[in-house]
Amino acid sequence: MVVEKNAPLQPCNTFGIAARAQTLVRIHASSDVLAVLADPQLAPAPKFVLGGGSNIILTGDVKPVVLKMEIKGLRLVEETPKAWIVEAGAGEAWHDCVAWTLANGFPGLENLALIPGTVGASPVQNIGAYGVELQDRFESLDAIDLATGQSFTLDAAQCGFGYRDSVFKHGAPSDALDANGLPRGMGLQGRAVITHVRFHLPKPWKPVLGYVDLERRMADEGVQQPTAQQIFNWICEIRRAKLPEPAVVGNAGSFFKNPTVSPDQCADIIAREPRIVHYPMPDG
Repeated sequence: MVVEKNAPLQPCNTFGIAARAQTLVRIHASSDVLAVLADPQLAPAPKFVLGGGSNIILTGDVKPVVLKMEIKGLRLVEETPKAWIVEAGAGEAWHDCVAWTLANGFPGLENLALIPGTVGASPVQNIGAYGVELQDRFESLDAIDLATGQSFTLDAAQCGFGYRDSVFKHGAPSDALDANGLPRGMGLQGRAVITHVRFHLPKPWKPVLGYVDLERRMADEGVQQPTAQQIFNWICEIRRAKLPEPAVVGNAGSFFKNPTVSPDQCADIIAREPRIVHYPMPDG
């Protein structure tokens, strides 16, 4: 556990805003989180979990103890006839994780290329892009309860994934545990810190191409059956053409939510714009 006082946060957020953390702890392993919770000074203090700093705007110095997630590691956990199961440490840069899976022959995350932030933040937001959401490729995650110090594992159902939503974006009473001592229902916002995430990458791989930008690239390059690497490259090029590099011009990437409309409204929109991208919600 590495503890820093009056630590600069400008390198830790993609807008490059100058601010300082009164106390910053660099988390390199799950044991570091437990060490924080065992420390008589750090344990009772409010906590602020920080990954890549791509979804925050700092308005001043940060008084809560900053847990800077830097847990590394990328590995193939299991290969079955139906999928590759890949695990990544929460501190891995998301884009680097996607690139690593492709380089090692595990396709499936290519549509999510160049999304800023870390692996640990990806389930919180249920990140998505170009027709793929994290929940479509999710196996499970490991986390630690910051109130009890208990480690636990959640599958997709327990994460309560929704459109840019998850159990980690909702609060709950501190005693909301089931008979096994695991978090029950919605409500882990500010309470749990994710340490590892595992992905379920299906076999055989099938491209997801239902976006106009990708269809244009296929037509321009005369490619009818692109590889995962080609899709990855195209999406990187498309995103870089739309957004400046955060290191040059501070930004948070492409960050938005599509509107939710009724079936009748959707039908009306499609009638006027037949090629508009749309997705059905679970509740219709």
